[in-house]
Amino acid sequence: MKKLRLLVIFALFAFPLLSVSAQRNRELYIYTWEEMFPQEILDGFTKATGIKVVMETFVYNEDMLMELETREGGYYDLVIADDYIVDFIISEDQLAQQLDKRKLSNLKNVNPLYQHQFYDPTDEYTIPYGAGVQTIVYDPSKVRTEVTGYTDLLNNALRNNVGIIGNYRVINGMALKALGKSYNTEDVADINAAGQWLQRFAGNVKVIDDEKLQQDLLNGNVGAAVVYTSMATAAKTGKPNLKVVFPKEGIGFGIMPAFIPVKAPNPNAAHAFLDYIMEARRGAQCFEYLGYYCTFKASEQYISPENKEFLILPGFRNFEMIENLSQEAEDAHARIWQAFLSASKAEVR
Repeated sequence: MKKLRLLVIFALFAFPLLSVSAQRNRELYIYTWEEMFPQEILDGFTKATGIKVVMETFVYNEDMLMELETREGGYYDLVIADDYIVDFIISEDQLAQQLDKRKLSNLKNVNPLYQHQFYDPTDEYTIPYGAGVQTIVYDPSKVRTEVTGYTDLLNNALRNNVGIIGNYRVINGMALKALGKSYNTEDVADINAAGQWLQRFAGNVKVIDDEKLQQDLLNGNVGAAVVYTSMATAAKTGKPNLKVVFPKEGIGFGIMPAFIPVKAPNPNAAHAFLDYIMEARRGAQCFEYLGYYCTFKASEQYISPENKEFLILPGFRNFEMIENLSQEAEDAHARIWQAFLSASKAEVR
């Protein structure tokens, strides 16, 4: 009788655990920014596999990293973030697991241009899902000067008429490139010189917004803006007379890698989803929705003609990836950014 009671008690406690485990096997938890996948893709995956997609979002990479560290690489099945933070996740925190490429039949569709990068040189951990460059977009009807690069943004004709994204490494890097230096210089003197350039630029900046800056171009709040690729795509689509400029001094380039956390509860679902979106036609559908450069070579032929100029990287190679720096260099970047914010009268959103 005592044994029977113990078995009954075990069954009462074990049944909910088994139910939760079974339920988790039918769910895929993705952690990334908002609006990364069209709903049709998520619904199609669920219909094809029976696996429900649960999306959780973050705004800043650092928030994602803190959450992933707190959960010790568990809870989430798939994460998409920026390359520099993924570099840290793989090399320092060891919070990503190696991909099982036997489960990725569509891996051949990835464009080699976006592989073998600094954050994953042997492509063991990541799949590139979208790439972007730092561009300038301006409205010729509201700007009385031609803009060909970063230096032109210092022109007095742009006083209180420029919007910028809020990524300090991109904006500080813009100043470095204007001075003929690398985004990734470790020379503090070069970084301080970039800070002086930004002080000259501060009076021209009206808005700092890392999420919806394209709206300021569309509604005429600013005449020019330094933007991400997706913002340039949205702005140009909404207002065709806008001009997109690939700055002559050089371009910051970034990739958004997808990876599976080291203790992901459902890595099989994560592999299945990655393989699903890497199929050529589905990939094209994803990138037309996302607005970043298509990282799946096989998908390029299926991108509509009107979107090809936005979604297929031009033939130039005058770009540089923004990489992690020493603490000394990072501290210098933080100082010049704060000084720039103090000098600017811009609205920061």
